[in-house]
Amino acid sequence: MTRGLLAAVLLCVSAASAACPICLGAGQPTKAQELASAQQAVLAVPTADAGRYRVIEVIHGDRPSSSTVEGGYPRNGPAADPTAPKGKPLLLVRTDPFPAWVILGAIGAEQSGWLRRLAAGKRFEDMSAADWRTRVALALPHLEHAEPLAAELAYGELAAAPYAAMRMAKPQLDARAIRAWLADPQLAARHRLYLLLLGLAGNAGDAAALDQRVEAAWKSGDATNLASMLAADLELRGAVRMPWVEEKYLRDRKRSSPEISAALLALSVHGNANGAIPRERVIHSYRMFMKARPEIAGYVAQDLAAWQYWDAVPEYVALMKSDVPQQFPSRVATLAYLRQSPSAEARELALQTNALPGTRR
Repeated sequence: MTRGLLAAVLLCVSAASAACPICLGAGQPTKAQELASAQQAVLAVPTADAGRYRVIEVIHGDRPSSSTVEGGYPRNGPAADPTAPKGKPLLLVRTDPFPAWVILGAIGAEQSGWLRRLAAGKRFEDMSAADWRTRVALALPHLEHAEPLAAELAYGELAAAPYAAMRMAKPQLDARAIRAWLADPQLAARHRLYLLLLGLAGNAGDAAALDQRVEAAWKSGDATNLASMLAADLELRGAVRMPWVEEKYLRDRKRSSPEISAALLALSVHGNANGAIPRERVIHSYRMFMKARPEIAGYVAQDLAAWQYWDAVPEYVALMKSDVPQQFPSRVATLAYLRQSPSAEARELALQTNALPGTRR
């Protein structure tokens, strides 16, 4: 269970920052992130010289000193024929210190204005809540756009957005379109986001369908898209659904590591948004989880610290002084929480206690 719950801790760490950890997991940056962080971006078409492209539009940054640039293979995925599809320019980006241009994909030149607005934004990590609301509004109309690269960029933007920014975009959401996307198996990789959006745009019928899916997932032990389903279910049902999540996932010791991770992620996202499920209610569930599962109680500590909630300090101090065995990642997270707390006793205990169980400095 340790490996899976370590992933849960890392995801909850990201939950305290900007991006929604349910949609945008760890790994390679998305093409939307590459575009946002690029120093230069252009639309270009292949020339007769292999690997060289003629610039037809500047999307971001200074115009290259030459009318042509030298590009490499796409950074993500296998190399492909850069001339396909025929007649469409390619979006190339360059970021210091790499001199070569990277191909993000083909896209029609009529999308150049939209691409400029995307590229003109701040890096994801530098964006404020207002910035995110603007970016979400810019990306939403291009979800599942006829231009595959436009659809991919839009998905990357939305997947990186904080859940609170998604909630602000509720009036723009088209529930019928979202249901169609969720019914399309070819879009399975994007269903995590679309389930969250359905939770915002859906109705009582969608809530009933989600209830059935979540119940089936619990019975089978399937954690596929479980965090998204639980988060969407809570958005539609509200706090009255919290006791079910607590009983079926947080207290149930038969649940697997991925299932516990999913339940904690769903609560973390709602706690950060402080909307349909008030943060105070999420904290109540966290405190219950700490008592029910002391060996992994630290998995909620990062959120509690980010929310400046220090009433759990005595419990964590007592846990660290007890003989209760703790999983290593939980212990690390607990010590980090205590080091940040306003309690001098807790900080001293954390400084004197080594992360390795049974050892002291």
